[in-house]
Amino acid sequence: MSSRSPSTVKGKAAVFAALGDETRLSLLAKLCDGHRYSIAELTEGTRLTRQAVTKHLRVLERVRIVHRRREGRESLFTFDPQPVMEMKEYLELVSKQWDLALGRLKRFVEESHGK
Repeated sequence: MSSRSPSTVKGKAAVFAALGDETRLSLLAKLCDGHRYSIAELTEGTRLTRQAVTKHLRVLERVRIVHRRREGRESLFTFDPQPVMEMKEYLELVSKQWDLALGRLKRFVEESHGK
C-alpha cells in the first residue's frame, strides 16, 4: 500500500495538507458537482493562472482526490470523493474517542468530588 494512501497515518496527513489550502478547496467545490473540467474551465472566473491551477491539481492528484484523464490535447479532471469520505470516517472515530475520554474525565471528577 502506498504511503500516500489515506489508510496510513502519512496518507491521512497528506490528505489533510492537500485540503488545507483555500485555493484547492475552491477547486474541489467546483469539481464536486460530478462534471469533468479542463484547466481552462477551472481557471475561468478566478484570478489564478493556468500554471497555478495545474500546481494545485497535482497536489490533489497525489492524494487521489482528483483524477486526470487525457482527451485529445486536453486533460480533464474529476473529483473522487473516496479519500474525503475516509477522512470524514477518521474524524468521526477521533471525535468518538474524545467523547469517551471526556466522559471518563467527567466521571472521575464527579466521583472525586462526591457527586
